[in-house]
Amino acid sequence: MLQRLALNFDIIAPNIDETPLSGELPDALALRLAQEKALAVAQQQADAVVIGCDQVATLGHLPIGKAGSHDKAFVQLQQLSGQTIVFHSALCVVYRDTVLIDSVPTHCRFRTLSDDEITYYLHHDQPYDTAGSAKAESLGIALMDSMQSDDPTAIIGLPLIRLNQFLRQVGINPLNPTR
Repeated sequence: MLQRLALNFDIIAPNIDETPLSGELPDALALRLAQEKALAVAQQQADAVVIGCDQVATLGHLPIGKAGSHDKAFVQLQQLSGQTIVFHSALCVVYRDTVLIDSVPTHCRFRTLSDDEITYYLHHDQPYDTAGSAKAESLGIALMDSMQSDDPTAIIGLPLIRLNQFLRQVGINPLNPTR
């Protein structure tokens, strides 16, 4: 997704513990993990602009994880059928002493799904590594009745509109990349 901004970048895995803290709400978890990821890499890359992100999905206040298998994804989509879930897409940009952080929610209303539709979808996209077992960037969009967000890229995991705002605050404009 970052390629869409036509900027040069490297990908560095932060290797942090992503275990939720006791009593930590899902949105707070996404924000904390995005910041920890960015700060961990910024310690290694002192003069770089570092972007960290994380996404946590919720049904009510309950987190929805990655299914990990076909059978678990099938059950997960049955549970989400006709429900609205929220994807909390957190973003942190670190540059020298500046730390910018925010979360962009996306409200996704699932259609009422038949078992046949779920089976077909799972065989097509195999979204076992995706929270909510739905990939909105591919056939998973057909599972939805609606999606609402201030940033249409947030659902895919990196809110590019908010990222552009943060990059401009640290002196980078993708429409005028002078540095």
